[in-house]
Amino acid sequence: MTPEPGAGATPETQPREQDAPAGVGPMHTAGRYESRRATLRRYVLVTKPRIIELLLVTTVPSMVVAARGWPGTWLVLATVIGGTMSAGSANTFNNVIDRDIDRIMARTAARPTATDEVPARHAMVLGVLLGVAGFAWLWSFVNLLAAVLATSAILFYVFVYTLGLKRRTSQAVVIGGIAGCMPVLTGWVAVPGATLAAATPWLLFAIMFWWQPPHFWALAMKYREDYARAGLPMLPVVHGNDEATRHILLYSYLLLSIVLLTVVGADIGWMFAVVAVALTVVWLVLAHRLRRTRTIAHAMRLFHYSTVYLALLFIAAAVDAAF
Repeated sequence: MTPEPGAGATPETQPREQDAPAGVGPMHTAGRYESRRATLRRYVLVTKPRIIELLLVTTVPSMVVAARGWPGTWLVLATVIGGTMSAGSANTFNNVIDRDIDRIMARTAARPTATDEVPARHAMVLGVLLGVAGFAWLWSFVNLLAAVLATSAILFYVFVYTLGLKRRTSQAVVIGGIAGCMPVLTGWVAVPGATLAAATPWLLFAIMFWWQPPHFWALAMKYREDYARAGLPMLPVVHGNDEATRHILLYSYLLLSIVLLTVVGADIGWMFAVVAVALTVVWLVLAHRLRRTRTIAHAMRLFHYSTVYLALLFIAAAVDAAF
């Protein structure tokens, strides 16, 4: 038995003050706070924060375009907080539902729900709490329509995409992409006086909609074997990389058409037009190169560029509208 400190312990076994880690006193356990931080980190990871960041890149610029200037710091913060909770809710439910296939794929095997570091029941509770809190927050501090749109995105993502389409069709990322476009509309209606009867929010919505499939298909080319092992009918799995690159190029030209329609039909100025067209031309160059080579390296170049593309395009729209 290990002797208790001070009760028959020899000088060799008696804990010494200099042996304790810095900042750990007699009433503290060395690993306690690291454990709490690790647990908190796992729950944060369940919400897929990197995906949330991408969605918020479209929310704030949409608000600026709707307001024709800065809509107010508190309104922006309130919308971002509510949108973050709603997106986190959808992602959490997705992680719970997909934990069986996440365990099979190398890319997702370390997710906390796949490893059971976050129990499914706890994650479900987190998803419900975030969804309810997101709705209540947006209704209280923004408006009811913003709350309804954000919550409808959760329901669409969970029931239509994750439960309905993801394991059944290669077109899941196309149809399911509607949920990823909702932050554009949520940000727009958050601004007092902004209406969905205008063309601009729907054109920005369409840019996001046609952006998503080639973005995800390029990534799916890299993880084709992973998706195949999990039985997910992603386009590169079902039809091969050759057909995937053809679809990527097709959707890239559809994206260009929407960008040109936005230049003509949206209430945004010349600076957006120049930046948006230039960014899309670079996209097309990368898409053509990918179609010609069919290599994973060029697929990942397009994937990484697509993330930068979306951020710069929406920022350009916001700057143009504000100035």
